[in-house]
Amino acid sequence: MAASLFAKTFLILGFQLAVTWISTVLAPLSFFSAYDPPVPPFWQWTRKLSVLGPEFMGFFLNLMKRSYKAKVVTEFRDELGLSDAGNPMFEGQHSPARVLALFSEVFAQPQPDWPKQTEVTGFCFYDGHHETTVPPALLRFLENGAPPIVFTLGSSAVWVARDFFRESIEAAKRLGRRAVLLIGDDRNMPHALPEGIIALDYVPYQSLLPKAAAVVHHGGVGTTSQGLLAGVPTLIVPFAFDQSDNAEHAYKLGTSRTLYRKNYFAPRVADELHELLRQPSYARCALAVSRRLQAEDGPGRAADLIEQVLSETPNKTEELAYASGD
Repeated sequence: MAASLFAKTFLILGFQLAVTWISTVLAPLSFFSAYDPPVPPFWQWTRKLSVLGPEFMGFFLNLMKRSYKAKVVTEFRDELGLSDAGNPMFEGQHSPARVLALFSEVFAQPQPDWPKQTEVTGFCFYDGHHETTVPPALLRFLENGAPPIVFTLGSSAVWVARDFFRESIEAAKRLGRRAVLLIGDDRNMPHALPEGIIALDYVPYQSLLPKAAAVVHHGGVGTTSQGLLAGVPTLIVPFAFDQSDNAEHAYKLGTSRTLYRKNYFAPRVADELHELLRQPSYARCALAVSRRLQAEDGPGRAADLIEQVLSETPNKTEELAYASGD
């Protein structure tokens, strides 16, 4: 929260200096749309309210927004004598010039209540596969057996993994499946690994995930996008932030199932994975989504849109374009 308010303070300074700026959002949750209702962390029940329609959802979301005052930023804005551009946690975070939605329309369609200046670019994939080589031990593992289930918590939830990897090992054993654990930190290393299970710190997703039978992850937008790109079924285990909402969007695509963190125990994990692997529709939908994402160029589209704003800006040689995001 503090970091977000700090970033929004710089946006206020941008308004005061009349600097052209472009804002970005990484996931659809940031729009808080009444037409594509958000699924906030710990409030997953809100998705059931969508049956009441966008008018009710708009009323409900406005009530919720009023509880987030962003008082420090509001006071600073008033001190500078700036006009009210909206709550910096919600509508005030968006640039009046251009908003880049750095995800795919396959993942979330533009909605009537998004800012009119929003452009959807496609996912901007990056996983360091040009900088990190795949360990030989993993290559041998992948070549000498059936496709494994990959268990990963990305770059954030990995620090609060608790019993995630222990339960994952037990679930894989119950299914009689091989597994790759991307533990992210040595403190998550299991004391003993059964045969057919390997643990590594990190491996570039684009080198590993397409070779998996399924992927279990936390639902961060970066990992979610890589799971969709890989074209394999996923089981999403949301921890916090935008992860429940990302899980809902993946579920609607028919590529994924969702199991919340409080229910992450080996028997339940094994049951969910059994359904993912048993029903061919998950693999079929995952492959179809992957093909569509491979045809997109998110970074190229984003670069073109930034250049377009710069070309339309008076005195562009004297102005800077800032990109901000959550």
